[in-house]
Amino acid sequence: MHAIRSGTLRILALLAILLTALSVPRAHAAAQPFKVLALYNGTYDAAHISFVHEANEWFPEQAAQNGFTYTASNNWDLLANGGVNQYQVVLFLDDLPQTAAQRTGFESYMRGGGAWMGFHVSAFTTDAQSWDWYHNQFLGSGNFVSNTWGPTTAVLKVEDHTNPATKNLPDTFTSSVSEWYSWSNDLRKNPDIKILASVDPSSFPLGTDPNQTWYDGYYPILWTNTKYRMLYANFGHNAMDYDTNTTLSSTFASATQNRFLLDGLKWLGGADSTQPPADSISETAWYTVRNTANGTCVDAKAAATANGTAIQQYACNGTTAQQYQFRTTDSGYVRVSARGNPQQVLDVTDRSTADNAPVQLWSYSGGQNQQWQPVREAAGRYHFVARHSGRCLSAAATAADGLRLTQRTCDGSAAQSFQLTAQS
Repeated sequence: MHAIRSGTLRILALLAILLTALSVPRAHAAAQPFKVLALYNGTYDAAHISFVHEANEWFPEQAAQNGFTYTASNNWDLLANGGVNQYQVVLFLDDLPQTAAQRTGFESYMRGGGAWMGFHVSAFTTDAQSWDWYHNQFLGSGNFVSNTWGPTTAVLKVEDHTNPATKNLPDTFTSSVSEWYSWSNDLRKNPDIKILASVDPSSFPLGTDPNQTWYDGYYPILWTNTKYRMLYANFGHNAMDYDTNTTLSSTFASATQNRFLLDGLKWLGGADSTQPPADSISETAWYTVRNTANGTCVDAKAAATANGTAIQQYACNGTTAQQYQFRTTDSGYVRVSARGNPQQVLDVTDRSTADNAPVQLWSYSGGQNQQWQPVREAAGRYHFVARHSGRCLSAAATAADGLRLTQRTCDGSAAQSFQLTAQS
């Protein structure tokens, strides 16, 4: 009798444990990375090949922290044999499907709910009718008409902030360097196409060759087709010295453009919770630049804007003499423009590489002594590294008005730390 009671109690205890376990809410499984396949050719035009090499380095570096995996392949038959179906997103880096089987497979992939991002030459054709679905319906662009030359940056105007790829972008931003294409079809007349960004009129003239320069007009650069999960970006052509096969620019030099790429990929891959990076520097805002050590602001002496105007520290007063804009050049560097005359930028005098060389205003000419790398420290704080010398922008140890800002060997001190505050 005692043995029966003990066995019954053990069974009841096990049932209680089981019921308790079933009643505890299970933790959600960690989100699995979405899979990205990048297809490329890599054999035509050194500028396109350069972009492919960059992309196949940059995307893997971004993958883990942005929730995706990245596979690059030049086997376009993955579109024809079903190999593409294991990937959530497909990129066309420098080409497009050429065989009938590849084209049929890609159309089936997209109609079946796949996602796609294409760059630059992936839309190029002078015979759109040879693949009408892709060029006239899916992309909507039709035939190539013209291009700018040489490759340059462009100021882009964001036309739609509702798409997850552009919702974190400013109203305008400076792209990385590229060659730009125009098309036979007016995308504004296509009800399925939503233009996300176009060339801002402030970019004109766009190009350096007078015979291949755009002086006016309307040119879409980023767009989507609302019938599909897709994005097209009309960039992906680096500046090159073709004689020496030397790359002269980077497609990934613009942090704002990179934000489009990463937010766009997350949307395409089904991870829509995109957030802007903490305290990122807007390319369209004007900032006061306040030194962390002494509390003074970076100031153009006497509010002047002439070449040679001293950049000094001065008590913060909110005037335009103390407001600056940070515009991307390339490779993570910016030019720091004065609000009184945005063509005037912070410049290390005489291109000096020495400690204590003074900083002045000078008309921007692309000099490396006029470019600075913002390095984030904490919320809103940065130090700025001169491109030509590797030295840091520095204020004085004391708060006295009128002391010149200089470049000095970077030492991590508060005298080289600056708080950026956006102004209206």
